Amino acid sequence: MSGARRVATRVLGALGVLWAAATFTFFVQSVLPGDRATLILNQETGQTIHRSAGELAPINARYGFQDSLFTQYVHYLKGLLHGDLGRSYQLKEPVTRLIADQVGPTLLLTVTALVLAWAIALVLVISTARRRRPVSSLASSFEVFSAGLPHYWLGVILLVVFAINLQWFPVEGGTGLTGLVLPATTLAIPLAGFLGQVTRDELEKLLDQPFVTSARARGMSDLGVRLRHALRHAVLPAITLSGWALGALFSGAVVVELVFARPGLGQVLVSAASARDIPLVSGVVMLVALIYVVANLLVDLAYTVVDPRLKRARA
Repeated sequence: MSGARRVATRVLGALGVLWAAATFTFFVQSVLPGDRATLILNQETGQTIHRSAGELAPINARYGFQDSLFTQYVHYLKGLLHGDLGRSYQLKEPVTRLIADQVGPTLLLTVTALVLAWAIALVLVISTARRRRPVSSLASSFEVFSAGLPHYWLGVILLVVFAINLQWFPVEGGTGLTGLVLPATTLAIPLAGFLGQVTRDELEKLLDQPFVTSARARGMSDLGVRLRHALRHAVLPAITLSGWALGALFSGAVVVELVFARPGLGQVLVSAASARDIPLVSGVVMLVALIYVVANLLVDLAYTVVDPRLKRARA
């Protein structure tokens, strides 16, 4: 497949995923129980009462609820093409602006956790794979155990131990570097377990390959063989996993932000879900879908950087 054709296929696939996510979020808004106009009016007045048709008519006209479902769907897609995610029912502001104001801390936490997870996984695997049996088994057991840890449980444990008891880090609301350590570690440890498992399996297979034996015969050290020859090929499955992991970390960051009372989309999403602010919740869902798509495109590019043979094969 030519390079241009392959890029076009990937882009079309990404657009298809975004369209499916947009369609899903739209129809979720439409099928949820309760009248949307009544919900909006009750939020504006602070009263939860039954509304007459005359009271609801201006709301239906303002948001286009009186149009057919297909017409509303077309208008919704047109808005997305222009970057319009609608207006928040609760805050009366554009959803795009609300998300833009809060997405920065969440993205910072997500990227930091991904880098930290890779660092933990690589150090653990390189230093323990194919070592003495107790060392290798202990490291492998840690990877299995950590991969199954729930973010909220791990976050509470780290918060109690390092913030409340030892007082090394702020308990809540930390926006500086010290406030980033515990939330990022909470997200990174389970992901490091996943990355470590797949990288360890691949690295142990590669250490038996002829090219590794040849490198050692030329006098290269064990660490040099692992870093310069085996590791480049061993991380390919983990890179594939990173495409999924980046989106999963972004979703997990929403939960972790609540545990550590950090600014970000976590507080926004919980408040919107409690108030049934459907446009704001849908906007966050669309953002997560976009991150998944972009992450997988970046993973595809990373393949050819890590292993140039793939680039030559595609050419």
